[in-house]
Amino acid sequence: MPEPTSASAAAASGSSSPSVLAALVAGLRGGAIEVVDLTAPLSSTTPVLELPPEFGQTKVFELEEISRYDDRGPAWYWNNFRTGEHTGTHFDAPNHWVTGKDLADVASVPAHQLVAPAVVLDFTDEVAKDPDFLIEVEHIQAWQNRYGALPDGGWLLVRTGWSSRSYAQEPFLNADENGPHTPGLSAACARWVAEQSPVVGLGVETVGTDAGRAHAFEPAFPCHSYLMGSGKYGLTQLQNLAELPPTGAVVIAAPLPIVSGSGAPARVLALVERAGRPS
Repeated sequence: MPEPTSASAAAASGSSSPSVLAALVAGLRGGAIEVVDLTAPLSSTTPVLELPPEFGQTKVFELEEISRYDDRGPAWYWNNFRTGEHTGTHFDAPNHWVTGKDLADVASVPAHQLVAPAVVLDFTDEVAKDPDFLIEVEHIQAWQNRYGALPDGGWLLVRTGWSSRSYAQEPFLNADENGPHTPGLSAACARWVAEQSPVVGLGVETVGTDAGRAHAFEPAFPCHSYLMGSGKYGLTQLQNLAELPPTGAVVIAAPLPIVSGSGAPARVLALVERAGRPS
């Protein structure tokens, strides 16, 4: 009779088998797995999207003190806050755009999709030369020829270096009399990512998933139009993408589950294996 495996023996005894989660915890504690925070700090100086004046505008982040160890509450400090759903590092749900108006709100996004593999495509050199740089399908295909297929159910993260401008509104939006000048995807590329790629969503460093010039594209704001209409997601205002490898990271994107909400500020973390570090 064959000897039982450790897993079957553990099952027979009613105890847990040696666990993948235990290995994960050991890797985190030992430094073999690093947690990289991709989230921009959220404050009153966090840049926000500006629309033409005829449209409704989002609110900058505001804190209203309730009490701070005083006669309003002697032993506790807490605040009310006010801001838009799409402020700072945030998650776009499908119902954010008219093409996805009958699809999921941010509270209905399946939890298992909030933890997913990620790849990082680096266009910092191109964007340094041209802030209006557009990513085309050919750029993604060239990346795949080098690194392999995009992850099924994962995130496509675009590194542009734009997060270095996030210290203030003006350089981050980079607008002039012709509108904002920020990088992004072409309309054809946005459609390909939404309709033909296997990823669950797109993550960027800019204020929104679309390029600054996207109001003049056909359709206007194609990342929003195609991604949301396809039931996919967006992550914006990401930071520290330079600390992620081209492949192999796992992203944890945790938006507030606002019932009927079109999105929410999110804490976005990445798990990255560091070769040579003890587990």
